[in-house]
Amino acid sequence: MQILKLIKNDPWLEPYEEAIQGRFDYAVEKEKSLLKGGDKSLTDFASGYMYFGLHKTSSGWIFREWAPNATAIYLIGSFNNWQKTEDYRLQPQENGVWTLELSEDKLHHGDLFKLRMEWDGGVGERIPAWIRRVVQDHQTKIFSAQVWEPEQPYVYKHKKIKPTIDPLLIYECHIGMGTAEEKVGTYDEFRRNVLPRIVKDGYNAIQIMAIQEHPYYGSFGYHVSSFFAASSRFGTPEELKQLIDDAHGMGVAVIMDIVHSHAVKNETEGLGRFDGSYGQYFHTGERREHPAWDSLCFNYGKNEVLHFLLSNCKFWLEEYGFDGYRFDGVTSMLYYSHGLGEAFMNYGDYYNGHQDGDAIAYLTLANKLIHEVNPHAITIAEEVSGMPGLAATVDSGGYGFDYRMAMNIPDYWIKTIKEKKDEDWSPSSIWWETTNRRSDEKTISYAESHDQALVGDKTIIFRLIDADMYWHMHKDDKSLVVERGIALHKMIRLVTASTINGGYLNFMGNEFGHPEWIDFPREGNGWSHKYARRQWDLADNPDLKYRFLNEFDAEMMKVIKSVNKFQATPIYKIWDNDQDQILAYMRADLLFVFNFSPDKSFADYGFLTPPGKYEVILNTDAVKYGGNGLSDDSIKHFTAFDPLYESENKGWLRLYIPARSAVVLKKIN
Repeated sequence: MQILKLIKNDPWLEPYEEAIQGRFDYAVEKEKSLLKGGDKSLTDFASGYMYFGLHKTSSGWIFREWAPNATAIYLIGSFNNWQKTEDYRLQPQENGVWTLELSEDKLHHGDLFKLRMEWDGGVGERIPAWIRRVVQDHQTKIFSAQVWEPEQPYVYKHKKIKPTIDPLLIYECHIGMGTAEEKVGTYDEFRRNVLPRIVKDGYNAIQIMAIQEHPYYGSFGYHVSSFFAASSRFGTPEELKQLIDDAHGMGVAVIMDIVHSHAVKNETEGLGRFDGSYGQYFHTGERREHPAWDSLCFNYGKNEVLHFLLSNCKFWLEEYGFDGYRFDGVTSMLYYSHGLGEAFMNYGDYYNGHQDGDAIAYLTLANKLIHEVNPHAITIAEEVSGMPGLAATVDSGGYGFDYRMAMNIPDYWIKTIKEKKDEDWSPSSIWWETTNRRSDEKTISYAESHDQALVGDKTIIFRLIDADMYWHMHKDDKSLVVERGIALHKMIRLVTASTINGGYLNFMGNEFGHPEWIDFPREGNGWSHKYARRQWDLADNPDLKYRFLNEFDAEMMKVIKSVNKFQATPIYKIWDNDQDQILAYMRADLLFVFNFSPDKSFADYGFLTPPGKYEVILNTDAVKYGGNGLSDDSIKHFTAFDPLYESENKGWLRLYIPARSAVVLKKIN
């Protein structure tokens, strides 16, 4: 048997070769069982959305649903006064499939409907599992499926882009909170008002949260009820398609935050007891409910569940033109424990038999399918345990993700800000945390995402400045607390973004230090939208300091994009000194120098660098970015010859490095 490349690349995995090979073989066999050994591909298999659900035909309508435990199913809706009638009764077929054929006049665009599901001992109203449009009545708050066949479906104007973007610079966003008004924002408003801002700031990808329909807005989209329906609270399917189309026209990839790790428990709106049984889509017994998320756990061992989820992966790529996915909650999928209470201290913790082989097979097949449908697709795993091979190719023995989230980095920044005095910040520790990753796996680095901004936590800027943000953010207001916060905010982002080996992510508004937390409308806050929005005017106001952070972030994006395939260039540490709190490293012809000391500036601080002339292209301390402007950035810097280092082709570059600042220099000859 040929040794998998994953193990060849990491000899420390050799003791676990049998387990790794076993998982790989299991995924291969699972694929064969799904395809029944025929000539079909995964792409052919994952087309359930073309068969199930409601479809317009040349002669009328056809509706299909999988409900093996049902004894009778009726379509009820606005067309029959929500009463069960024989002319809307589904007929049972083989393997638990039910079908209904209707003439064209029986249903119309905009009609509301549900399924009346009957089973031995019970009856309940259900929203179809494969439905593509779900709406909520504003008065009754009741969700219903909706017939959606507009006379003029959206016609795409731009070709799907090939997001071979180097590097990937992701703007994580939420449509509903993308407005400054105290309300739920729309796809159309986001397209017109926010998308141009993202492009101007220099990001080349957006990662949209909360697309799949979810009954509770405050769940941030993570308690999904209807997996094939784009949330109607933000607008229509056509408006979402236009947003994606316009993004493509601007050269921006659109990534969807997809939730296949669990589902909402709701039975009326979601899949919980869809056909009256407990085990149709989910585990039964103690594995049914997620112990931390108040949700239901999919049974990835059932082929019908794999068909549903794999079809869902293909659907959003084909129907809406998404360019890929960020898979949420991957750690929860990988382990029977959902990763709760696990230490993950050594490799043995990844191969101790506590891993869910069915979930691992699903993730492997999902990545294979997605890249069959679109070879340029982007897949990102949100995974905290550090499971080896997650972002290695399937044929090498990995799981097939293109990237994994570097979740250690934001945790590190929070811990550092909370627990360490400024004079104890360690450059060697910062270097280790931002560059420590597997050589054969690409990561998405980030200082903070939406996770750090939700109620109960704080953004980096709020941790640094806190209440002083309310009183001292005017450009003419002097505050040592604010000055410190703005300086460190820029430095943290620069060191995180410039050490990437894959991509960089920023959550909407954090680029300009959006104040306060995110708190969605709920009973505890009087259902207020005050904190579930983005105050763009703060960044646009020339009299406020938020604009300094916004302009710095945009310039930082330019610096990163100025080097072709920046993330793939070797990164060399030039110097680190924890006593001085100095860190310096090079990528291509760019030299990054940081002084984390709160009170020590250095004159003529020397580094051994490639000989030549250097010019400053970005300085966190520049006045235009809210700094003190202590350096003259127009000065060109020349290395000094040293015969001791001539054979190494190095010379001494001596710089003035003000306290709590960072500078990027470019070698120009």
